Amino acid sequence: MPQFFLNKRLIFLLVSIIILVALIGFSLREREELTLPEQFLKDTTGWIQNVFSKPQGYVTEFFEDMRDLQNTYSENKELKSRLDELAKLEADVQQLTKENDELREILDKKESLRAYEPTQATVIGRNPDRWHEILIINKGKSNGLEPNMAVVSANGYLIGKVKSTQQFTSTIQLLSAMDPTNRISAEIQGEDEYFGTIEGYDVDRELLKLKRIPYDAKIEKDQNVVTSGLGGIFPEGLPIGKVVDIEPDEFGLNQTAFVKPGANFYNIRNVMVVKREMDKPDLSEMIDDEEEEL
Repeated sequence: MPQFFLNKRLIFLLVSIIILVALIGFSLREREELTLPEQFLKDTTGWIQNVFSKPQGYVTEFFEDMRDLQNTYSENKELKSRLDELAKLEADVQQLTKENDELREILDKKESLRAYEPTQATVIGRNPDRWHEILIINKGKSNGLEPNMAVVSANGYLIGKVKSTQQFTSTIQLLSAMDPTNRISAEIQGEDEYFGTIEGYDVDRELLKLKRIPYDAKIEKDQNVVTSGLGGIFPEGLPIGKVVDIEPDEFGLNQTAFVKPGANFYNIRNVMVVKREMDKPDLSEMIDDEEEEL
């Protein structure tokens, strides 16, 4: 008897497994319509999900709205602070504009040694034998260029002067040219200003020689050297370079400063020729021993 019930249970279990597998296979196969139990189950599950999803959506939207409101408040507060700063900046700009206009009116009525008119030019020729002395540019008399006008590099440093002009081209003499008559009136900037003249070029050290500095002048390295504007031709304030060394002259009456040029004399492609706007003085009174000082 117990053996019979045991076999019966085993047969029931096998039949149940077969029915379950058949149901699974039946549910997985592609059908156009579901059975009534499947439809009932899906409808019931969908209705329950819909009941719970709506409150959940309302809660989620509520917290998202609260977060957006908080972000909007923070952004609004930041924008207000920026608007306050903008109003202050506008007031400052108006005040500075007014002051700038007033200063321009004053400056327009006062001549300055710094005032000049630039003319851009391109280097079109260099003689290999005189590479560090002469170059040719593509602007000339037709562009208003004249001899002795200052010439600066693309980065604004003085490189020389106009030596001669033709109708459409000009010859530029560099500061590194070995010409004893090529003198530039220069100033060493600092707490105390000292004046001298650029006379000559040390080829080995690639330094300009700033001579005729008073013997008691206290010059330090890295002081800026600019044109003084007192030579009558060049405008004031054109940068030349920096002092790297200072030595007394052979008689001990003056000093010579060695200046590292701010421009690269070897590689020059574009330049600016500057025309000083202030009237030129009578150079005949400034020539000493037929040597011109600019």
